[in-house]
Amino acid sequence: MTVNEDVSLDLGAVRAAVARQAARVTEGIADMDRYLAAQVADESHREVTGPLLPGAGASGVIRHRGEVIATWGDPTTPEMLFSGTKAVVATVAGVAFDRGLLDPAARVLDSVDHPFLTGLGVEGITWEHLLQQTSGWTGELWGKPTGVDAQSRREGFEREGAPGAGWAYNDVRVNLLCLALTLLFRRPLGDVLHEAVLDPLGASSSWSWHGYADSLVDLDGMRVPVVSGGAHWGGGLWISAADLALLGEVYRGGGTWRGRRLLSAEWIRRTWAPCPLNPDYGYLWWRNDSGRVQPGAPPTGRCARGNGGRHLLWVDPARELVIASHWGDRVAELITEVSAALPARR
Repeated sequence: MTVNEDVSLDLGAVRAAVARQAARVTEGIADMDRYLAAQVADESHREVTGPLLPGAGASGVIRHRGEVIATWGDPTTPEMLFSGTKAVVATVAGVAFDRGLLDPAARVLDSVDHPFLTGLGVEGITWEHLLQQTSGWTGELWGKPTGVDAQSRREGFEREGAPGAGWAYNDVRVNLLCLALTLLFRRPLGDVLHEAVLDPLGASSSWSWHGYADSLVDLDGMRVPVVSGGAHWGGGLWISAADLALLGEVYRGGGTWRGRRLLSAEWIRRTWAPCPLNPDYGYLWWRNDSGRVQPGAPPTGRCARGNGGRHLLWVDPARELVIASHWGDRVAELITEVSAALPARR
């Protein structure tokens, strides 16, 4: 009998897929300064201002029905998550939503009153605009102008303009959301994540969440650090595949883990609902309904991805499946092969 007493699970096929993924290690990750310099396409303001973590190698975890069924590499080693961090920002926003602190339709300035935020010119921008990357905000934060982020022109159908007029994938705007959430909670987002999500999940203490050297804000007479929503200029969430997979279980379980509710089902529904301006996107999560996000993988999957998919959190509730992968190329092949070994629920 296979793991979870499930005769429909082809564990041999899962292990074969994992072995292939373990061999698809991203090259050049031991020298993160050089690696990141080669990855960033910005024409100016390219300076890295946040900390960097050298890559240790390919690692990952496959979970099915809440249990680990396969691993590769060292899944306990923290790695930079890059833009996969954005889904964690959405998770923290969900904590605020569930506590009644955040209404997605409300303007950010109606919830947060702070001179630094007011001075950035965010009038008319709602929380949902920031969560869906439709704010169109133009400005500068932590020394990085919105216009220099070449990612904003990567997907091929981006539009800029007034809030809600267009969609663009932009790290500076996600950092604006991190700032607004820090001001809303009046504490570092890493503290909120630890207290509300990762500690109740039983995650390790090896993870950390970083910002930039100058990403600090005055709150109650103290200088409070503001984390980044990616690693475009360094920083972001550093987390092991094992802990990342645990976070995926919250979403797979509709917000609960082992009988304890950590996020509301309503927040997850909103997070995975399609953005009207980009149906492949939700609240900082990617949706595979069209098959464009992870070609060949099931349309029932949702994912957080960073650095071109070399970091991945894949959640497919239809297969009761969670995949966490670090520093692996061609990850869509892994998802497709593992999914084929796990038939979807009828």
